[in-house]
Amino acid sequence: MKIPEALLRQADRLEAYYQEHEPSLAPMVRQCFLSTIETTVKQMDDGSYFVITGDIPAMWLRDSAAQVSLYTRFAKEDPDLQEIIEGVILRQAQQVLIDPYANAFNPDDSDPELGAKDETERGPYIWERKYEVDSLCAPVYLAYTYWKATGRSGFFDETWHSMVERIIETFRLEQDHTRSVYSFQRFDCPPSDTLTNEGKGEPVGVTGMTWSGFRPSDDCCQYGYLIPSEMMAVCALGKASEIMKTVYKDPETAAKAEALAEEIRSGIDQYGVYDHPEFGKIYAYEVDGLGHYNLMDDANSPSLLAIPYLGYAAADDPMVQRTRNFILSDENPYYNKGALAKGMGSPHTPEGYIWPIGLTMQALTSNDPAEIRELLSMLAGTHAGTNYIHESFNPDNPEEYTRPWFAWANTLFSELLEDLMEQGFFEGTSAQPSGT
Repeated sequence: MKIPEALLRQADRLEAYYQEHEPSLAPMVRQCFLSTIETTVKQMDDGSYFVITGDIPAMWLRDSAAQVSLYTRFAKEDPDLQEIIEGVILRQAQQVLIDPYANAFNPDDSDPELGAKDETERGPYIWERKYEVDSLCAPVYLAYTYWKATGRSGFFDETWHSMVERIIETFRLEQDHTRSVYSFQRFDCPPSDTLTNEGKGEPVGVTGMTWSGFRPSDDCCQYGYLIPSEMMAVCALGKASEIMKTVYKDPETAAKAEALAEEIRSGIDQYGVYDHPEFGKIYAYEVDGLGHYNLMDDANSPSLLAIPYLGYAAADDPMVQRTRNFILSDENPYYNKGALAKGMGSPHTPEGYIWPIGLTMQALTSNDPAEIRELLSMLAGTHAGTNYIHESFNPDNPEEYTRPWFAWANTLFSELLEDLMEQGFFEGTSAQPSGT
């Protein structure tokens, strides 16, 4: 596929900048920035665009949105790039309408046996049907970001409007998971790949929040209210409301989105906060609304670390700061340290491994130049000579890593590099974290 000129120009600009200001990062810049567009994007017969994750030939709603989100910044004057991003937005809306509970999709319905063989409602378009709240948020974030970056609104058609209605309907239904018919079971697998209680998950109370079966890592939730995803839902519903009012002139759907967002936010405030004996009041990672808390964070975004990036609260918010202090400490069971790096990992990958996405997100949400420089040094020194960002790596031996072709990680890293360049970080200007 022809690479849009706007992306080639920006790749040149980034590469030249880092060759001058931070040569240790320069070999990574161009190939990470272009990774998604060069290796994962394909135009479909209906004009939409299908985006694989890299080494898995399926389209994840979350990953595909994250993979192309950075490119929205350069689309305003490039019709080729506009066509691609609008094609991704269209494809995502179609996928949500096929099944709002699916997290990943096949390119077409030609092979009904393609994808996971799980005990859940299945269809030929579905690669995997792990219900994740953030999967429904990601398409809204992408469309909103593109709209704001370009001023274009013609892609907001009836399909996209119907997607928003379906998202609101699904979130509303899952405020009381006992009413839901969704279930998911996978057999002969690790416990993290399936839901307990005959596929319904652990019991939860009714809190105003909306239930999620799985985390953005695709691991099952221990408790059904995943606080970072609840926060992302609040923000996504706010973005959807603005679009409904401004573009569609639909105050009724806008009001539904706003009301639901407020219920979820109230649920977070009431049930999602834990008074930690060392750190004070912090956000829990997961809760069940019945008095149980899961105190941890996972490098996959949405995460607690990503709260400012998601736009839920500012980086200098006291609750955010206390939560950040907790998750970047040994009290977080998935904060790992090694000879060459320290940072967040995930139960999804080998014990002790660190995720570059977590290191990148830590930098994106930091206002400490020394911390950002340390994180950049870790990222430059742990790609095992590949000049690509991996899913996770052994911090004592980075040549041991998972997923050599993981486009989301490459794009997020490129977003950090782009932000730092625009902020004049290497010229001594203080960096400002995302979401503030």
